[in-house]
Amino acid sequence: MATKAQDGTGEQDGPDRTAPTIQTVQRAALILGSFTVGKPHMSLNEITARLGASKATAHRYTKALRAANLLRYDERTSLYSLGPQVLTLATAARAGLPIVAAAEPYMEELVRRIDETIVLSVWDGESATVVRSVDNTDHMVRISVRVGSRLNLTASAQGRVFLAFLPPEQVPTLPRSVRKSAELTEELEAIRKHGLSVNSPTINGVRTVAAPIFEGDKISGTLAIVGTTATVPDDVQSPMAQALVETARALSQRLGTSEDAPNGG
Repeated sequence: MATKAQDGTGEQDGPDRTAPTIQTVQRAALILGSFTVGKPHMSLNEITARLGASKATAHRYTKALRAANLLRYDERTSLYSLGPQVLTLATAARAGLPIVAAAEPYMEELVRRIDETIVLSVWDGESATVVRSVDNTDHMVRISVRVGSRLNLTASAQGRVFLAFLPPEQVPTLPRSVRKSAELTEELEAIRKHGLSVNSPTINGVRTVAAPIFEGDKISGTLAIVGTTATVPDDVQSPMAQALVETARALSQRLGTSEDAPNGG
């Protein structure tokens, strides 16, 4: 049966031409997607099992992915891990998220208003990940937060905001013992009530205040103020905290959140 060529490319889009290419892409994606925070290293046998193919086939794929810097191989341990090119792709992917572009003017305005570093984070499936940080304050000493940083779920203000508003099934990595912690349960209830989480690690003198951002009735990110314990109050009713809440709500409404969403209006 004749196949139809794509306009201007000379390439055919019939099943005989596209099927092998699609399978190659799917297999490569399956390999890369098998690596997680909980399992950052895999052996060739594990990759072979994930593919459901022969070891020779798995080896060909790992060799090609290594050549593209998407995988790295440790000869000492005979284990594979994600390569440096994945970090470049992840950064580009985060930069292209709609929430990043939408949040930009709100973050800049909040920096001008309170003169503290403002951080935007999203949920990556396992933790809160920083996708944008604006630290152009007038302070002599600036606090910078690295884009791509993955934040502790229970120790960080932004992590706790996600725990407060995400459905439990979306946070499978959180130990049951932690979920049942009376202290954490009380903290999450307070976050839902005030729409804010405050964290002040004693080891570094940094204080973070975080608020949820919603799209519809689902949390899509967190907006946080990061400063020192001397410049950022720990009172959820402080003018600075309320400025954060107002900005997070305005951004949520910009993203299409109704007034009935949790802390969305």
